[in-house]
Amino acid sequence: MAFDFILMLTSNDRTIPDAHARLNEALEGGVRHIGFKDVGLPFDELKGLANAIRAAGGRSYLEVVSLDAESELASARAAIDLDVDCLLGGTRAEEVTALTRHHPVRYFPFPGRITGHPSVLEGPSRAIVDSARRLADLEHVHGLDLLAYRFDGDVPHLMADVCAAVEKPVIMAGSIDSPERISEAALAGAAGFTVGTAALAGAFPAESAGFAGQVRAILELTDRARTRSTVPRRLALSAHDTRKPQLRAWVLRHRKALAGHRLICTGGTGRTIAEAAPELTIQRLQRGGRGGDQQLGALIATGDLDAVIFFADPTLPHSGDADLQALTRLTVLHDTPLALGPAAADMVAGALLAR
Repeated sequence: MAFDFILMLTSNDRTIPDAHARLNEALEGGVRHIGFKDVGLPFDELKGLANAIRAAGGRSYLEVVSLDAESELASARAAIDLDVDCLLGGTRAEEVTALTRHHPVRYFPFPGRITGHPSVLEGPSRAIVDSARRLADLEHVHGLDLLAYRFDGDVPHLMADVCAAVEKPVIMAGSIDSPERISEAALAGAAGFTVGTAALAGAFPAESAGFAGQVRAILELTDRARTRSTVPRRLALSAHDTRKPQLRAWVLRHRKALAGHRLICTGGTGRTIAEAAPELTIQRLQRGGRGGDQQLGALIATGDLDAVIFFADPTLPHSGDADLQALTRLTVLHDTPLALGPAAADMVAGALLAR
């Protein structure tokens, strides 16, 4: 995630009664990450909401706010049955992962001690950071959902400390109701943030009235804040053999901007880049012909890549054409930027790596 805005169709930690109508307005505003809570609407209506988000090409989120064990586990089962992309919140990670580990849902529990409804984050910051580390060490926890602005303390420092303590993405949730708070989350290294009640209340300065206008305003603020974001980007790099020198040259030209980010490469490409720029952080997959392209596809499908850069050679027949077509289909399906040559890759670098 490269600092995404997640719109929650919620108010006061409940899914709003007119969530379906509001969804249409939200989509008109241009948002692509959309969530709701496990309380407020009956299951059948939540199922319809999740299906509508998916049909519109969005990424769906269910956030758990129930405090008792029985309700939390019921919500985890609901996330599985609803087939949402991400399950946010909850405090019983070991019990929940016993349910979710065999399903594609991505799980982001709350670190720290959570009380009340609406939820509040309690405890000294050191204890919250320790909790974040323990949760992030669990295999089937994919990230964290930090109730940052529900913490009665130094929120910017808490966000930065949690993001620095774990390698997995951290989403900031709870009471983000101003441009300043969005900017603070980006500077702290958040992978994303949620807004619900504040958007419904019209809390953000917008050029047009209405809910869609609020969504557009928050998306514009997100774009501005993303240029200051400190979260490492995850970029996939690959190339046909005849285009590997071109990709090598592109990496060398952008090596300063790429420093500190995570590059995931198919085998031969990874070796080429590692030899040319050994200071970069590179994760090598299998060679393309031995399954590396399929490994990239899996990372796209799980939302673990911010962009794919694949320098393709259209002038020669390639046995890997089917693999490239499959990657292209997945990037469209999961709304992941894809660059097939230097000019497009320059645009990706300008959008994602600018600081």
